[in-house]
Amino acid sequence: MEKRVREIHSALLEEYGEPSPPSDMPPVDSIIHTILSQNTADENRDRAWESLVDEFGKDYGAIEEADHDRLAESIRTAGLSNQKATRIQDALRTIREHTGGEYSLGFIKGMSVEESQKWLTNIKGIGPKTAGIVLLFRFNKPYFPVDTHCHRLAKRFQLIPPDTSAEKAHDLLTESVPDELMYSFHRLLIDHGREYCTARNADCDNPVCRRFCECEYC
Repeated sequence: MEKRVREIHSALLEEYGEPSPPSDMPPVDSIIHTILSQNTADENRDRAWESLVDEFGKDYGAIEEADHDRLAESIRTAGLSNQKATRIQDALRTIREHTGGEYSLGFIKGMSVEESQKWLTNIKGIGPKTAGIVLLFRFNKPYFPVDTHCHRLAKRFQLIPPDTSAEKAHDLLTESVPDELMYSFHRLLIDHGREYCTARNADCDNPVCRRFCECEYC
């Protein structure tokens, strides 16, 4: 499987080039940012993030202690704002209580991938994808985050069985994707999923799909 992953990765690199490196967003910001991104478009997430920062700055304490309705209103453009406000406040409280008063995830550096993934997903509202983004993007830990594009393409490219759940896909792809390719492969799959290999009416007339895709549109 590793050989196939490397071949697909090389083909995607030829099509899209090397992805830009991850931003230097602080890990706690990344938790909030990723919660905002759940079940919405990037544009809506970014607008909600800007609104949140306008309302509270980056004062994690103020966000944790904020009136729920005020917080939810500030992130309304992300959708599911009541649910996401609760998740953000739960996450901040859990981090603060774990560290004895600090809003910092620095302790994750000393944890194994398994320990850190378990710790993050124990926070209500943080699933494997959110945890994976924080671990891979912020701490360079080898854990493969699976969003809807990665899940769809991994099945179409026969990297995982067709009936694999998104949750199980995290484990399977973490095992099969080489550590040094995880970030770029994740980003490239998303690029290809948006450009060609869409959920419906996929455009398979491209070099990558012609070589590797087994979807019903090819």
